[in-house]
Amino acid sequence: MNILAAPTPKAWVDAACEHWGELLVDHANCEKKAASSALAMIFAYPEDQTLTTTLSRLAREELRHFEQVSQMMRRMQVNFVRQRPGRYAAGLRSALRQHEPVRKLDLMCSHALIEARSCERFQLLASRLPAPLGGFYQSLQHAEARHFELYVRLAHSAQGSGDAQQVHSRLAELAQVEAQLATSPDEELRFHSGPPTRCSVSR
Repeated sequence: MNILAAPTPKAWVDAACEHWGELLVDHANCEKKAASSALAMIFAYPEDQTLTTTLSRLAREELRHFEQVSQMMRRMQVNFVRQRPGRYAAGLRSALRQHEPVRKLDLMCSHALIEARSCERFQLLASRLPAPLGGFYQSLQHAEARHFELYVRLAHSAQGSGDAQQVHSRLAELAQVEAQLATSPDEELRFHSGPPTRCSVSR
């Protein structure tokens, strides 16, 4: 299943391979944010037992990934760096509807797209990055595939007994927003940025 509206540009892949240390720093932050987002939705929708159970497990897995990335950073001698928020997540959030019940659907769709973009980029980078980072990203690709499929299922659950086509239509609409954010030029290299106009070397 491919839910992305556009592939990652080659220029982003080339920059990520050259500045993998900088990418690894942002990757650690992404894993923390993924766990935090799952927890936030547990608090937002406590009445949805399927969602809370599923996202509780997901949050634990995202935190394990954060620990693994932190270990990889130490192994490859990459230091943690405080970062400013990137435009990707904020841009995607701005496209979400704010009223319920459609906000819940939009949240599930947006997180599905984020996980799908991660899956795609892990696959693109795995064979080009130095060991052991390339192999690590290859293993994470499979986890991200499971995650985006999980969020798609939660989107259908959020729609309830409504027409499944509404989920597909909204997912396609948000995919256009996500594609613009992930492919247009960006000031800095981030895991979900567009091709960077400049890169600071952090390794």
